[in-house]
Amino acid sequence: MSKVQVGLVQMSCTADKQQNLQKAIEKVREAAQKGAQIVCLQELFTSLYFCDVEDYDNFKLAEPIPGPSTDELSKLAAELGVVIIASLFEKRAQGLYHNTTAVLDADGQYLGKYRKMHIPDDPGFYEKFYFTPGDLGYKVFKTKFATIGVLICWDQWYPEAARITALMGAEILFYPTAIGWATTQDADTNTEQYNAWQTIQRSHSIANAVHVVSVNRVGEEAGVEFWGGSFVSNPFGKVMYQASHSEEEVTIVELDLNKTDHYRTHWPFLRDRRIDSYQPITKRLIDED
Repeated sequence: MSKVQVGLVQMSCTADKQQNLQKAIEKVREAAQKGAQIVCLQELFTSLYFCDVEDYDNFKLAEPIPGPSTDELSKLAAELGVVIIASLFEKRAQGLYHNTTAVLDADGQYLGKYRKMHIPDDPGFYEKFYFTPGDLGYKVFKTKFATIGVLICWDQWYPEAARITALMGAEILFYPTAIGWATTQDADTNTEQYNAWQTIQRSHSIANAVHVVSVNRVGEEAGVEFWGGSFVSNPFGKVMYQASHSEEEVTIVELDLNKTDHYRTHWPFLRDRRIDSYQPITKRLIDED
C-alpha cells in the first residue's frame, strides 16, 4: 500500500491503570472510526509517568508481554482491523523490567516487541531505577499496512537508532513518548526544549527519507507539565501535523509511503554513505590514537 492512515492518540493519564487502558481503548476506537489503519499510543499509557520518583511499589505496575494488556488490545485490533502500537511496562522476570512497546497487527496477531535501548536518568525521569536497557536490538515489524520501526522516547535523540531501524526497512518511524517541562521553567526554556525535541526527530525524517510519527502525553504530573505537541513529519522533515501542548487529541494523518522513494532518489543520502569510514562511531569517545 502506498498510502496509510496513521492515528495519533495524545492523552492524559490517572493513577488507575484499568481506567487508563479503557480510555486508550476508547480513543483507539475513535481513531478507527476516523479511518486510522495504524494507531500509536503514547509511552507508558496505562499509568501516570511513575519514573518521577524511585519507589519500589511502582514495580507492581509492570506486567508480562504478551500479557493482560496485549491480550485485550489484540482483540481490539482484530475487531477494528487496525494495527496498534502499545507502550507498556514489562515484567520480564523477577527483578528484571523493561520499557517495552508491543505491536499488534490488524488481525490481532502479536507481532513482537521492542525494548527501549537508551535509558535516561535525570531529575524527574529516573528510568534507570526501573528499566534494564533493551537487549533485542532495533526492530521492524511487517504489519498489514506498512513495515514500521518503533523506538521509544529517549531513543528519539539518537540518530544511530533511527538510521539502523531505517536501514532494516522501516517505512515509518514511530516514537511513543513521555516528555515534559518542569513547571518551574520559563517560557523561553520551554520553547527551546520543545523545538530541540521536534527538530532532532525531523532530522531523522530527512536523513533517512521516512515519515516520523511522535506521540506524547499531556497533563501535569508531579511538577512536570507533559508538553504534548505530538507531530508527524514527512520524509523531508516537513511538519504535517502538530498537536496542542495541553489538550487531548485523536488525529488521523495520511502518509504517502511513495514519498520515500522520491526523496531518496533526488537526495541520495543512502547512496553516498561512506560506510567504510564509520568504524569510529562504535567508540564512546575518540580521544586516543
